[in-house]
Amino acid sequence: MQTIPQITLWVTAFFVLMSIPISISVGLRRAKTGIMLLHGEDDVLLRRMRAHGNFVEYVPLALLALAGAEMLGAAPWLVMGSGAVLIVARLVHYFGLRAAADSKGRFVGAALTSATMLVLATTILWQLTRAV
Repeated sequence: MQTIPQITLWVTAFFVLMSIPISISVGLRRAKTGIMLLHGEDDVLLRRMRAHGNFVEYVPLALLALAGAEMLGAAPWLVMGSGAVLIVARLVHYFGLRAAADSKGRFVGAALTSATMLVLATTILWQLTRAV
């Protein structure tokens, strides 16, 4: 078993860097509109807030699952592939949600994120049953 999830740390670093412009975009919209709390019926601000909120709702759990799979000895190709798919999924979701609430990008990004999390959860359970 690996103790330091190095692949996950690379993916985490990317997500940390990705979170900065996502957060800044909300702040810039707030500065432009003067809306400092909630969204004030501004649809652009609301979409940016939800894109940021969705990012912080799903990425930490996905990273925890990625780290768990890696630490339990999942194949490196599976961990790297899952990390890459998560990065693409979150980018597609973010830009899709920024474009429109009902965009295909939002759907594709959410579906890829969920599918990858399902693969990682299954991998963790599989690795745990093999260790018993």
